[in-house]
Amino acid sequence: MKTANPTLSRANARSLPTLGRSLSLAYGLGTYGLFLGTFLYVMGWVMGVFVPTDINGGHEASMMQAVLVNGGFLALFAVQHTIMARRSFKRRWTRIIPAQLERSTFVLVTCAILIGMMWQWRAMPGVVWHVDGAFAMLLTGISLAGWGIVLLSTFLIDHFDLFGTSQVVRHFQGKPAESPKFRERSFYKHVRHPLMLGFVIAFWFTPHMSVGHLFFAAMCTGYILVGLQVEERTLIAEHGQSYRDYKRRVPMLLPTGRRGL
Repeated sequence: MKTANPTLSRANARSLPTLGRSLSLAYGLGTYGLFLGTFLYVMGWVMGVFVPTDINGGHEASMMQAVLVNGGFLALFAVQHTIMARRSFKRRWTRIIPAQLERSTFVLVTCAILIGMMWQWRAMPGVVWHVDGAFAMLLTGISLAGWGIVLLSTFLIDHFDLFGTSQVVRHFQGKPAESPKFRERSFYKHVRHPLMLGFVIAFWFTPHMSVGHLFFAAMCTGYILVGLQVEERTLIAEHGQSYRDYKRRVPMLLPTGRRGL
């Protein structure tokens, strides 16, 4: 009868945590790569450049079917963000999946919904407005600036934490998780949610506004306005009085210098 090699058993026991950390790192980095690809594709899809089909096209369908399918994906996106971003859900969710993968899984589900939406988008024909020449270039430039605000805003808070990369890297290094820190700098000195403002700018400033694009922009803006009310409560719970003071001083979405939007 053979007996187990104690040296080999100890080596196997040590390798299991290392393998788990490596798999978590690969999962997190792979999800981040998927996010980058999805983000760039969504930009092209909304702006109607560099992609085979865009927001102004899609599968032929009746207007009712288009509203149901397109609206269904946008509603699913809103529900996913509203539920999965809540602290109570995270507490329950991390009993099922490792805590270091919580944010990466959130990003993965988000990408899956966006990819499915773009793949199954139904055409909503009709032109709301169309301009050419210098004014078209101006609108396109403003839209690009909106996308730039979105991306830069993620780095002003913590880009790699927001998309789950920091969590898996720290876990791989054997370091404890860190709680997000409240920071007030650059855009965040003028509006509380510049990332969302960037999306609004990117969606609405276009030289060609089709009915489909209008439907998308309106639904996304509506979700942003509602979702920020929920997000504000979460931020107050996380940061306490410092965020309450910030909320009194800085407008939510528009840099008007006044409270409110």
